[in-house]
Amino acid sequence: MKRHLIGIAAGVALTLVLGGCGKGGSSGGGSDGKTIRFVAAKYDDDTQPYWDDLIKAFEAENPGYRVELEVVDWEQLDSKVKTYIQTGQEPDVLNYNKFSDFARDDLIYQAKDVVSPKVLDDFLPLFADQAQYENVQYGLPFISSARLFFYNKDIFTKARISEPPSSWAEVEDAARKIKKAGDIPLGLPLGAEEAQAEFYIWAMNNGGGWTDKSGRWTVDQQANVETLDFLRKLTKAGLTQPNPEATNRKDVFNQFAQGKIGMINGAVFMRKGFIDTVDKNLNYGVAPLPSKDGTTHNTLGVQDYLVSFKKDEGKNREAVNKFLDFFYQKENASKFLSTEGFLSVTKSAGDALSSDATYYKPFVDALSGARFAPTDNPNWSAVEGAVKQRIGTAVSGAAPKKVLGEIQETAEKDG
Repeated sequence: MKRHLIGIAAGVALTLVLGGCGKGGSSGGGSDGKTIRFVAAKYDDDTQPYWDDLIKAFEAENPGYRVELEVVDWEQLDSKVKTYIQTGQEPDVLNYNKFSDFARDDLIYQAKDVVSPKVLDDFLPLFADQAQYENVQYGLPFISSARLFFYNKDIFTKARISEPPSSWAEVEDAARKIKKAGDIPLGLPLGAEEAQAEFYIWAMNNGGGWTDKSGRWTVDQQANVETLDFLRKLTKAGLTQPNPEATNRKDVFNQFAQGKIGMINGAVFMRKGFIDTVDKNLNYGVAPLPSKDGTTHNTLGVQDYLVSFKKDEGKNREAVNKFLDFFYQKENASKFLSTEGFLSVTKSAGDALSSDATYYKPFVDALSGARFAPTDNPNWSAVEGAVKQRIGTAVSGAAPKKVLGEIQETAEKDG
């Protein structure tokens, strides 16, 4: 079996994949065909209890089958997965945000091999399409998220700002007023956890991004240089939190929940995972993501996957299929979404989540036209890792054009 050493850096974004040991691997479920190993990403403190309960119910309903669970923080997941691949110790099921390099190297099953036709048909087309490599679905859509602009209404009132900014000029103007009023103006997380998402939010709203329409890498395009120039300007003027290049998303989200930051690019799970646990009475609003010209507002769509690795000459398929079909039952999948505050990737779970439509509606509406990272390109793992490690240096000292040029070189290397 062909193996690549995946260029993944420590630090990660929010997504989900299922994986198992490579063909002939000895770690994980073993050769009995009834024990599988599941590595799940930790979204918050509710993640482990959810999976513990689900696995207990699965094992009770399927005597003789066992699931060995390992929950890993997103900050460590990239390096863990890299080690699994290098040592041939992939889990049977992996909760992750990338899949195409695994598919390229023939390490994972096609989706149709590990879930029933009923589950396949239940996936929303938007997410099933994003889970394909060379027109074949390998990833199993797990959760989705959309990003919008969050602002603290009390801080805005204090700074005498009447409405959320629509353009970059208005962002800068609002930031200067907030700073003068004594608060942190803008949260800008360009640390290794999810720098690629924060940068892409700004770049896509300046006509930039990762690739052109043909799929050719364009990381070093002028629009991206201009985007970093703007973020660098805000940083140098003290209009962000200190040291954006070393600040992770969760730190900024927590500071916003504590009422310390005026504006951030936030996610749908902000309320459930951060705000409600700190201050349910936080006075905040949600608006479209600001763009350079203030007219076109693109949102970032994020999808996590479940993928299943080939293992023990295929002996793990039956157990993996039983477990995945059990998870994708409407009540089980919808419970994870409601517990963690994400958007549905299946029709049935979406129908089950009918409460709180007022909060979720703007995110659902934005998701229909969202832009996604090029996860179907096997080189994305290496590019994402390079962005996480380097993009923040462009606001702290390094020249933006030089940083983007280095990442472009990584993108163009033969995967």
